[in-house]
Amino acid sequence: MITPVLLCGGSGTRLWPLSRKSYPKQFASLIRDKTLFQACAERLSGPGYTAPLVLTNSDFRFIVTQQMSEIGIDPGAILIEPDGRNTAPAILAAALWLERIDPDVLMLIAPADHVIPDGDAFGAAVSAGVDAAKSGQLVTFGIKPTHAETGYGYLELSEKTADFSPRPIGLKRFVEKPDAQAAQDMVTSGRFLWNAGIFLFSVKTILDAFRAHAPDMMTAVQSSTKSGKTDLGFFRLDLRHWKRVPDISIDYAVMERADNLSVVPFDGGWSDLGGWDAVWRETEQNADGVATSDHATAIDCENTLLRSEHDGVELVGIGLKNIIAVAMQDAVLVADASHAQDVKKAVTTLKEKQVTQAEAFPKDHRPWGWFETLVTAHRFQVKRIVVNPGAALSLQSHHHRSEHWIVVQGTAKVTIDGSIQLITENQSVYVPVGAVHRMENPGKLPMILIEVQTGAYLGEDDITRYDDDYSRQ
Repeated sequence: MITPVLLCGGSGTRLWPLSRKSYPKQFASLIRDKTLFQACAERLSGPGYTAPLVLTNSDFRFIVTQQMSEIGIDPGAILIEPDGRNTAPAILAAALWLERIDPDVLMLIAPADHVIPDGDAFGAAVSAGVDAAKSGQLVTFGIKPTHAETGYGYLELSEKTADFSPRPIGLKRFVEKPDAQAAQDMVTSGRFLWNAGIFLFSVKTILDAFRAHAPDMMTAVQSSTKSGKTDLGFFRLDLRHWKRVPDISIDYAVMERADNLSVVPFDGGWSDLGGWDAVWRETEQNADGVATSDHATAIDCENTLLRSEHDGVELVGIGLKNIIAVAMQDAVLVADASHAQDVKKAVTTLKEKQVTQAEAFPKDHRPWGWFETLVTAHRFQVKRIVVNPGAALSLQSHHHRSEHWIVVQGTAKVTIDGSIQLITENQSVYVPVGAVHRMENPGKLPMILIEVQTGAYLGEDDITRYDDDYSRQ
């Protein structure tokens, strides 16, 4: 059996404004109806696979459980990283967790934000690497290049191959992201594959590799795992020891130093959606190379991506060539397609300007549902709040604001200073400043209400919690 290890803690800033720190690309429906995370979990499920082990951060833990529940998959465990430290510490933590169950089990490391349309072909590639992994090889998966891409690292094969059928081949070396000419030379040579960052190995093999090549990291992550705590079904790695863990990828920490490496070629279609140009390539296009979403219209355009991510924003492009335009209710990106990789620079610039949209998503996802701000002005704010069936907000109070709640769908069970009442559609309730209150959804469908806040300070940190189903501080 193979245990999938799903890595889903990244921020995906190259797909801003859709992907942001508070809600990154792996949880978005970028290409199809399901999110990238859900597609990854489904692809690595079924016969031959155990329940997946998921690594994420605290902010995403309830998004992970909700999205897995939606597709009917129960995770084997969800490990919470106290802070992002790249792939090496995450993979090591997963291996140490699985060692307690079975040191010989095979681990399939999979970033949860990749697109692999042909799941069966990928499954065949994984099967082709099983024997090598069982024999003590560190198996990686390399993608047959379709063009000279400068945004990916490369894997140099130990031999030139006439075909790219899935079978283990010796791996000579890892190559950093090249310039355009080097990328073209590598693709032409037939000895290089794209580095997908997907790995297969046994728990014992990868732990031996960490002991040999990164012993200091081994000590710190072991301590963090041993001192970790279970929290509402999640396992939190210990922050005190985790702080000593370096921020380093698995390639740098282990793979580039190891000599027991094999690569399985994969020629079934793949993308890490590392930029909007990659999204354009993976999206259905018309005869002029134009890809549009709902609420987007192209007139006399060529080789262009137009996406509106909000049903209240209609995006129209006229006479555009090689343009990427992505519109949301709070931010718009317009870029020449050749500069798709520079979106990350834009996010850095916005952060320096302290622009909220740099990292905060319009919808704020919470364990009980989500909310979005509709209007913000001096001394008042209006929000739409959606509460999942059976869910409840914390019992809380505010020092600086009062709130008016108007239910527009479903029924709300409202507690205010110990008094409990049911509020149905078209009814409202007032929560004074300082009142201890709670809102619950006792129904079987999502409950929606409009919240009007008034007061001198309306920040989300003006919350004193007395009781919380989700153990938030």
